[in-house]
Amino acid sequence: MIALPDGEAELRVTLRLQWEDVAALGQEAGRLAARWKRAVSLDEAASHRLRGRPTTAPAPATPAPQERANPQPAVAASSVSPLPARSSGEHARQAIEKITGGVGHASA
Repeated sequence: MIALPDGEAELRVTLRLQWEDVAALGQEAGRLAARWKRAVSLDEAASHRLRGRPTTAPAPATPAPQERANPQPAVAASSVSPLPARSSGEHARQAIEKITGGVGHASA
């Protein structure tokens, strides 16, 4: 972690992401670049996305007595639709195409 002169801190981390999430960050970077009229990196898009989240987590709701007796299965919400199984190389190629808009890449 590095303290910055403007009062913020810089924290460097390594994340393992699905290619679909990398593509979503690329799309976010593209939207930000269009809005800000300048290039935006994936790091900057991720930082912007994290800064947009609430700073305090809401208190967990206390389940009603009947819900405690019959818990419902947890359902994970996802903003990425499931895709058919593909090789990691195919995931990478498609993610890069989504990020770049397919510009400059020729199909073999």
